[in-house]
Amino acid sequence: MTIAHALIAFTAAAALLTITPGLDTALVLRTAAVEGPRRAMFAGVGICMGCLTWGVAVATGLGALFAVSHFAYNVLRILGGCYLIYLGCKIFFQPSAFASEAPANLPPGAENEGRASMGQSAWHWLPRGFFTNILNPKVGVFYVTFLPQFIPAGVNVTSFSVLLAAIHATEGILWFVALIFATRRLSGWLRHPRVAKALNRGTSAVLVGFGLELLLEHRR
Repeated sequence: MTIAHALIAFTAAAALLTITPGLDTALVLRTAAVEGPRRAMFAGVGICMGCLTWGVAVATGLGALFAVSHFAYNVLRILGGCYLIYLGCKIFFQPSAFASEAPANLPPGAENEGRASMGQSAWHWLPRGFFTNILNPKVGVFYVTFLPQFIPAGVNVTSFSVLLAAIHATEGILWFVALIFATRRLSGWLRHPRVAKALNRGTSAVLVGFGLELLLEHRR
């Protein structure tokens, strides 16, 4: 396999994996629909930073530790499961920015001020997205088994692995941008309080479900 063939094959395979519905897509879609595109973009960037971090860990050999060490894997599994359950519960009880829109009798500009004040904490979604990804040991094990298949002979394994992870992260950013843009086209419907509430409940269930799956997993 040449370098060009390896890059093309990995880009295609990673693109298919990126657009496959999963936890990351659900989190970004919910955040874009319920809390707005800015917060969703921070969450997406955090998720992709987690992918890139895992790629660097695999490139330096750290990722292999979680693939072979039961103790390291279980520590990360428990931390990740607890964090996902915490985040899911937080979203479940969190009022949305759009579901709590100002009544019509408020003075002009009051609604914008409220949204601006909520937007000041948008950056908190960056670490949320990051920890959602980095505390999931299955992502690390996946990278350990997936990346080596696309590393041709004669290249620097470390730098090429980081390059592949960067490609995957870039594709993730582009995918999240597309999702966020799609939600803007449906913003009128998605901002309805009942729809926003349903999205909160659905995403919360997904996060808690993934968290429980990690906690209850018995690795052999």
